[in-house]
Amino acid sequence: MHPLSRQREVVHYHRDGVTTDSAMLLPAETPVALVYNGIAHSVMMCSASDLEDFAIGFSLTEGIIDGLHDIHDMEQVDGCQGIELHITLANRCVHRLKEKKRTLAGRTGCGICGSESLDQVVRTLPPLPDSQRLAVDQIDKVLTALRPLQRLGQSTGATHAAVHLDLAGNILAIREDVGRHIALDKLVGYLCRHGRRDGAILVTSRASFEMVQKCASAGVEILLAISAATELAVRQAEQTGLTLAGFCRPGRAEIYCGRQRILLE
Repeated sequence: MHPLSRQREVVHYHRDGVTTDSAMLLPAETPVALVYNGIAHSVMMCSASDLEDFAIGFSLTEGIIDGLHDIHDMEQVDGCQGIELHITLANRCVHRLKEKKRTLAGRTGCGICGSESLDQVVRTLPPLPDSQRLAVDQIDKVLTALRPLQRLGQSTGATHAAVHLDLAGNILAIREDVGRHIALDKLVGYLCRHGRRDGAILVTSRASFEMVQKCASAGVEILLAISAATELAVRQAEQTGLTLAGFCRPGRAEIYCGRQRILLE
């Protein structure tokens, strides 16, 4: 049993007109509260792993911090109702945080719910450099290697993954979560801790504009999604200079923008 799953003893399986009873693993969801300098900011429903990465990635992609140096300390406090992450920020970041006036509660990692203005949702980000090139064949290599690495997803069938890959198509890191945004925040936190902006990110979900914004915030130039992209995601990718590709399946990819970074021959 995966440590982030719980067993449901009796589930009624109905297949081709036949019903049987069996046990089933379900992914566990844990309320995780982010508390900055004693100020409760948000509560997310998460898979309770890689929470330091989540806190760093969320803080960066939400524009609360500019880099790892803005976090002075972090403490995890486990309680019977969930987990609190107490994060000590640089003073200028606390002022920025108060201006955001966010109220997020009980969501599965949306990253938008509770925003009080459109300016808080669609942020202007600096343009990305144009330094990465990925051969399209490497996408197939990643997809082949990915499935066995999704251990929580394999055992429950109900989680998302975000993957960091190098330009040779090797998977360098993977983060899983019940929330697709949180899986990506966890990966961004990992990249931030290791000072990485190279390679590409692949997500096992659609590419909404928040996913584009998170990748651009992390300085990553290429985002690959297994499902489609939204129209606003493509516009946001064009504005930041991000390469965005969707429907990345074996032998297939739809490149919406930034085609120069995907080598097709």
